[in-house]
Amino acid sequence: MTPRKALVLDFGGVLTTPLIPAALAFERREGLAEGTLFRALYADAEMIRLTEELERGALTQSRWNAEAADRTGLAADNLMGRLFADLRPQPELIGAAAAARRAGVPVALLSNSVGRAPWDLYAGYDLDFDAVVISEDHGVRKPEEAAFALVLDKLGMAAADCVFVDDTASYLPPAAGLGFATVHAEEPGRTVAALEQLLGLALASR
Repeated sequence: MTPRKALVLDFGGVLTTPLIPAALAFERREGLAEGTLFRALYADAEMIRLTEELERGALTQSRWNAEAADRTGLAADNLMGRLFADLRPQPELIGAAAAARRAGVPVALLSNSVGRAPWDLYAGYDLDFDAVVISEDHGVRKPEEAAFALVLDKLGMAAADCVFVDDTASYLPPAAGLGFATVHAEEPGRTVAALEQLLGLALASR
């Protein structure tokens, strides 16, 4: 197998710890029944539409907070920040990305934004990658082809040269259809091992 030449990474759930455990911890803190947030925010057609508008930069995080608060009975104040307060850096993937760059492999970030105020998902992280595409800055979101085309243009690479890593499984088939090798980020050790095989590099800390 010919090694791929570049790496494209999602942010939340890849370079951070997983989103679902953070949301479940928030439900417990708020005294909500498990699954309340999923039903109210991610299984509601209108809320899905609003979240996609948030990702494109067409809706403010404060407005999203207000809409989510209406559906859950929670306080709107910094609701997104409270919801994901337990997210932490994922050292295995951050280290693998750094190792890839040291080996000469370009690394890009392709992330669907959740707005940056009042809470900034990216605050405190080093986003010094070879290319950075955050959806709200460009009005496109994964899994739209335009989002993948934009990051490829910034890298100066073809999809067939790249590996794409995301924790959202539904974003992988559209990327694969364009020619990316894809990795579903479920467990950091397995993700790094898959990247080592696809890039032909040793990336894990040993």
